[in-house]
Amino acid sequence: MPQDDLLELAMKHNFWTWSMQQCPSVINVKKSQGVYFWDQDDKRYLDFNSMVMCVNIGHGNQHVKQAMIDQINELPFVGPHMVSKPKALLGEKLASITPPGLDHFLYTLGGSDANENAIKIARDYTGKVKILTRYRSYHGATMGAMALTGDRRRLHWEPAVMPGVVHFLDPFRYRSVFFKGRGLVPDSVYTQAYLDNLEEVIRFEGPQKIAAILLEPITGTNGIIIPPEGYMKGVREICDHHNILMIFDEVMTGFGRTGKMFASEHWGVKPDIFTMAKGLTSGYAPLGAVAMKRDIFDFFKDKTFFGGMTYTGHPVSCAAAIANIEVIQQEKLVENSATRGETLKQLLQEIKAKHPCVGDVRSIGLFGVIELVRDGLTREPFTEPDKPLKAIMARVKDEIIKHGVFLYNTFHMILIIPPLIITDDQLREGFAVIDRALDLADADIKQG
Repeated sequence: MPQDDLLELAMKHNFWTWSMQQCPSVINVKKSQGVYFWDQDDKRYLDFNSMVMCVNIGHGNQHVKQAMIDQINELPFVGPHMVSKPKALLGEKLASITPPGLDHFLYTLGGSDANENAIKIARDYTGKVKILTRYRSYHGATMGAMALTGDRRRLHWEPAVMPGVVHFLDPFRYRSVFFKGRGLVPDSVYTQAYLDNLEEVIRFEGPQKIAAILLEPITGTNGIIIPPEGYMKGVREICDHHNILMIFDEVMTGFGRTGKMFASEHWGVKPDIFTMAKGLTSGYAPLGAVAMKRDIFDFFKDKTFFGGMTYTGHPVSCAAAIANIEVIQQEKLVENSATRGETLKQLLQEIKAKHPCVGDVRSIGLFGVIELVRDGLTREPFTEPDKPLKAIMARVKDEIIKHGVFLYNTFHMILIIPPLIITDDQLREGFAVIDRALDLADADIKQG
């Protein structure tokens, strides 16, 4: 079938996510390989977003594709209440790479339901209901996960979302509400202010009512916000003091993205529960998982867990995950993420030094962001999140796409989240395009 006909059919019958149906922004993808994909006109795109922040091992990996084909030929499906070889082997594989003691796993379909199931487990285990999450957070698009989300995306569904969720402030140094205009504040002072704020929220909400605190260890789509030194250990201590579970959402940060297998390793902090998806299979098949400590698992030995879905632990997805982890280990992609991450950090600093529109840049591993502002002193966002997207921001994104780089942007941020197989030259290739596009933003600011 001609590619034009495929596009017409897709537009006619498909309901598009996160889009107005009359004008979805879509690319008709024909093929993909490595860090690139091609559209119907054979135009090549450098994938600076790992498609949906998930293709950690790159596109078209033969080892993973063959593992999936072999599994389809051997056993394409069994129900979640049955044992399959890949499901058994994946548990063993995950237990070998997750933090010690977090070696029991509930499989899900993706990140959103992984987070919802983590909350169900926490509420069952503790007998408490309230969940604390941060305002600058995204935990998924299902109704429960949207309630957990702190950013504006949840507002559309309120008050119909899951009850019992309370949000608190995150330690975002560039936009700190506690230290505006006070210059550089030492990490110890800065960290303590946000830990004190969390303690205050817990006091008012009642620690005896709080089941868990759910955190992205490094904030993802809300701006790659890296916590200051001592913050995560401080949250761990607060949780222990109040008998509150600590849950990490590693859906975006897991499987090498930040230069460690899991982001929690950067601070030596072990959560009680953590969730994963995306990089678990690198997007080759839908799969998420909830990892939990042994005592939480043991709690359910004589108590029924009321949860699960038809495709939980799908054998083809589990086979893909095993092969994907093998690729990450054999090709040393965690190490490559850390090494290439230094190049990314340098390129971000060069962009910041050159362009007046760049207010801040942040990165860890291959997880980076360019934050655009209209005024470097006031830090006015390039486009306010609660207002329509300014035409100039759309022009910047269109210019980047036009020159063959695919990435994710928000109202005033450009995220850099490439596959972990990327080279220094490919990073520079992408940044050359971004550099030229930001000239448009600089010119717009100059014109007023």
